[in-house]
Amino acid sequence: MQRAVVTGSVWSTKRIDGLPNGAFLEVELHGDGAKIVAFDVLGSGIGEQVLVALGSVAATWFPGAPPPVDALIIGSVDAMPAEPATRRTRRTAKTAG
Repeated sequence: MQRAVVTGSVWSTKRIDGLPNGAFLEVELHGDGAKIVAFDVLGSGIGEQVLVALGSVAATWFPGAPPPVDALIIGSVDAMPAEPATRRTRRTAKTAG
């Protein structure tokens, strides 16, 4: 599972049979900045932080024969724990002398 932000919509007027209602969204993965297309059944919007399941796990969520989906938005991120503060190094004061 990866954290990502929705960056855009991908419009597709033709789809394979058996794909449920949902949208194709472009998401940018947290960390490496890679952009991928993920299938969304939650109604996520541009700018929203989401959780994305990748690979065969994404397709097995669907009932019946799994569709060819390898990225699925599975959650919306409401809050993340604060990132740890950067470690500060102690500077020694130099005395005039």
